[in-house]
Amino acid sequence: MADWNLRPASLTDTEPVAELRAVAMRPDLERLGRYDPHRVRQRFRDSFDPAHAWIIEVSGSFAGCVALRPSPDAHWLEHFFLAPELQGTGIGTAVLRDLLDHCDRDGVVVRLNVLRGSPARRLYERVGFRWETEDAVDVFMVREPGGG
Repeated sequence: MADWNLRPASLTDTEPVAELRAVAMRPDLERLGRYDPHRVRQRFRDSFDPAHAWIIEVSGSFAGCVALRPSPDAHWLEHFFLAPELQGTGIGTAVLRDLLDHCDRDGVVVRLNVLRGSPARRLYERVGFRWETEDAVDVFMVREPGGG
């Protein structure tokens, strides 16, 4: 596995991450018949808050993004995208375990939604997320502190 680190996100990261989101999510969105090149980027722009996000760098280069947005009853894991060529290398698992370790120490429940049929669901289940509910597009999952 390559060297990786997290750095705080800023507004200048919005467009590179929006582009990566479009690339990373395209196969799943196309499979669901929901890919729209403008909408996939705009949904990110409309919800991105760099105050709760980090940029994933691998060997010093931009490789992805992840966010933990606080809400009254949990933190929401959002905007977790990794460049397709780095998926399956263990970097995503390492980043996720690092964030979840902090949440475990703080006693924080973590929630997320993942597209139905996405291979990312297997990663989330491996680190302790469990199915909570779903709709026609998304599966909603939750992880209690220490759930990994």
